[in-house]
Amino acid sequence: MPISTNVFVRSTTLLLTVAFFALASIVGTTIWLVENNYYWFNETTSARVARAVAVGVRNALQDAETGQRGYLLTGEDSYLAPYEAAVPTLPEFLDRLDQVLAPYPEADGVAAMVRANSDSKLAELAETIQLARAGRLDQAMEIVRTDRGKDDMNALRTMFTAIIEAADARTVEGLEYQRNGTVALRWVTIIGAFIILAVVGGSVWTVLVYTRELAAARRAVEEANSGLEVRVKERTSDLGRANEEIQRFAYIVTHDLRAPLVNIMGFTSELETSVAELSGYMADRHDDGDPKFTDAKLAATEDLPEAITFIRAATRKMDSLINAILKISREGRRQLKPEALNLAEMAEATVTTVQHQIVENGGAATVEVHVPRIVTDKLSLEQVLGNLLDNAIKYQQLGRPLELAVRAKPAPGNRIEIEVEDNGRGIAAADHERVFELFRRAGTQTQPGEGIGLAHVRTMVRSLGGDITLRSELGVGTTFIIILPRDLRSFIGSQSA
Repeated sequence: MPISTNVFVRSTTLLLTVAFFALASIVGTTIWLVENNYYWFNETTSARVARAVAVGVRNALQDAETGQRGYLLTGEDSYLAPYEAAVPTLPEFLDRLDQVLAPYPEADGVAAMVRANSDSKLAELAETIQLARAGRLDQAMEIVRTDRGKDDMNALRTMFTAIIEAADARTVEGLEYQRNGTVALRWVTIIGAFIILAVVGGSVWTVLVYTRELAAARRAVEEANSGLEVRVKERTSDLGRANEEIQRFAYIVTHDLRAPLVNIMGFTSELETSVAELSGYMADRHDDGDPKFTDAKLAATEDLPEAITFIRAATRKMDSLINAILKISREGRRQLKPEALNLAEMAEATVTTVQHQIVENGGAATVEVHVPRIVTDKLSLEQVLGNLLDNAIKYQQLGRPLELAVRAKPAPGNRIEIEVEDNGRGIAAADHERVFELFRRAGTQTQPGEGIGLAHVRTMVRSLGGDITLRSELGVGTTFIIILPRDLRSFIGSQSA
């Protein structure tokens, strides 16, 4: 079943979530088991130390007793060697026993009892040895026969046995916990590894399936694009030919319209001269009682001049429109000549041509161009900038000094962005696109014009491979934004391909 992008994202997210929780569980469980094993390792070590210390105290006391018994029986000092070697070690062993038994509440008081019985036993041993050395062996033997030392040793043996058994039990318990912890850690690692392998396998399978489907989709898109490019080129070629036909038709029509229009304008001039003479003649004539004279005089002095004036205005309007259409048609048919030019110098030169009109009312113009040299049609770009600057001057806000700014900066896609900003009267939002239409004007008309300036500008900009838009606010000003390719030759090449 095909995997959609949403399914791929959801499945990948689910697998990653499972992997995260599995890894977190493994890490958490591992840390807990390691800490638990570490605790029981310390407990086992402490138990073994306690056992070793207890055995050490017991052995030292037994060695001391053995040395005392040998000396009492033989009277030879050599038998005191075990006694003399063991007695100095006992204080350290007893102190150590206090330390190792201190953490265990159940052993509270045991170390004190061991110390008390040990001190009593050592005192008995020291007393008997001292009496024997003084030659009072009988008294020493009497002390031995009282079983005081024997009772101390029996009590000590009982306590040592209890300590050793408790330490052994603690050691066995600790080892059992450590063994169980090790087994649990092994199973956690194995199960976690299987979960992670399953998640990784699922992720790899999902990615492989999704990648395979993407590759298939890409191949399908490439195949579609290959056919689409051919169709686009065909449609582009057809549109180019149709556009050329339209331009040629417009040129022929407007050119042919000029001939009758010139005749109309010529005969209108002659008619205007004749009507002027007739009007003068009729104005000087006095009414001779003819009832039609008044109507004839009114027609000659008022109606005919007014009609001629209307005809003259209409023919001039038609001549202006035909000239505008011819201008746009010629511009569309003109062969572009790409050349390298310095945009900053061109902008400065274009602004200079209108500088005197700007400073007449105290205005100012600035140029900020931050792009290197570009390759485009110089004449077309000069006409575009010139038209926009003329418009800014033509529609400036009355009573406010005109502020003009021409800026240029790089744009994405190896293009440049040119802005022409003014603080004129602005354009209403509803007219932002309308002003680029042929013979359409926006706002209150205070200046003569046919509405072809911005339409001509858009035609030239598009012929240069770019586009023009604007942002404007009534009473604030207008900014025209032109986007052009950095190199016109690349656009021309793509058009001809």
